[in-house]
Amino acid sequence: MINIDWKPDKNSNLPLFRQIVNYIKEKISKGEWSIGERLPSQRKMSQIFGVNRSTVVEAIDELKSYGLVEGKTKGGTVIVNNTWSLLASDPTLNWQKYIKSGIYEPNLSTIQMINKLEYEDNIIRLGTGELSPELFPKETMKSVLLKVADNINSLGYERTKGSLELRQVISNYVKKFGINVSASSILIVSGSLQALQLISMSILKPGDDVLVEKPSYIKSLNVFESAGMKLKGISMDRYGVDIRDVLKNISKETSILYTIPTFQNPTGIVMSNDRRDELIKVCTKERLPIIEDDAYRELCFDEVPPKTLKSLDNNGIVLYIGTISKCLSAGMRIGWVIGPEAVIDRLGDVKMQMDYGASSLSQYAAVEWISSGLYNNYIEELRYRLKIRRDFTINLLKEYFCDIADWNVPKGGFYIWLKLKVKIDMIKLFNMSWKNGILINPRYIYDFHKNNNIRISYSYASKDEMYLGLRKLSEIIRNLTVF
Repeated sequence: MINIDWKPDKNSNLPLFRQIVNYIKEKISKGEWSIGERLPSQRKMSQIFGVNRSTVVEAIDELKSYGLVEGKTKGGTVIVNNTWSLLASDPTLNWQKYIKSGIYEPNLSTIQMINKLEYEDNIIRLGTGELSPELFPKETMKSVLLKVADNINSLGYERTKGSLELRQVISNYVKKFGINVSASSILIVSGSLQALQLISMSILKPGDDVLVEKPSYIKSLNVFESAGMKLKGISMDRYGVDIRDVLKNISKETSILYTIPTFQNPTGIVMSNDRRDELIKVCTKERLPIIEDDAYRELCFDEVPPKTLKSLDNNGIVLYIGTISKCLSAGMRIGWVIGPEAVIDRLGDVKMQMDYGASSLSQYAAVEWISSGLYNNYIEELRYRLKIRRDFTINLLKEYFCDIADWNVPKGGFYIWLKLKVKIDMIKLFNMSWKNGILINPRYIYDFHKNNNIRISYSYASKDEMYLGLRKLSEIIRNLTVF
């Protein structure tokens, strides 16, 4: 039983936390405190030492950095090492206090686990929002890169807004979406996520409210929160965002609305034409800017999606984000933002401060893909193959989930929104699934409240993996169900 009969000297020039560190090291080095013994709770030690709890936390963090103690989830802080070299060496830098001081918020533990497990062997990825290696156009990409290589004279930095040639190509390309802009109103970014980071850092301010659909992909990230903004969830129905809820949540702190109107992530909902018209009218009247994330538009199976919000925008209130990452290759890291030239100039200036521009090689490749017509041809084939995958997955759901879940049949994109009919602990389901080799994306990482939905992606797992994964997931759900 650890007994503490000492207090740090508050008149000493040595910081209080350092005195506590030295005291605990001495007790361990003399063998008075042994490996496996638990230190008192942080609250108890702060009372015994007569210091703030933050001082105790700083001392414990430093002892952890030496490898002398470990924090157990339920067992408190435990002594795990008494090696003399650790005790006698000069104090090492305490990186923990730096790590905790960073402005960027850590991901939810579930998201951190997903990011880690996606690259583990023998894991079936049922929720991954990325194209399968089976769908990668290897031969066409090879020919594109060979042609690009023949035409490259240098690979220096590009212009502030990105390659002029690529911006001109995109300017022409998005005309088919009803968007008519010049190259000067386009910024090339390293994927959609960077576009959101630039917007949060460049034109919004801490304390602003960002309206987002609930559930929403952006809720699984900390892009806006890390920059000091707050997310406010807006309800959806089968036609898209609830306009009444948008109006209800607008306040003097509201800065912008983020929406994925076409094949929404994670629900797959497509906002109707009427709802789009209404949203533009309301946001124009309320002077509320819109971020339109249109990453999945081209992955339509049965019919052309409704007009882009940007094409309905006559007052410059929409910032439009497009990308080739979802359709072609996530690793190319090429996307674009379209908006008023003054905003694009501002975003471009901040981007140059961040990374001095997207990959020149990727921009050359994007120009060749789009301008040659290869991209259009590839998209046609990709739609066909994704539709086959969707239908295969739907049939598996009918076989294994018909009595325990409902789901949508998406008209495009990557995702099926699976809603369990049974009461279940979703965190426990997530943990049980990955321990059985199945990785899922539960709704609570996308929403403001816990619930019983799972995002199923038919874009990544192979047919064999999908068959095995959904069958096993069904078994796990049934074993965990509270009837």
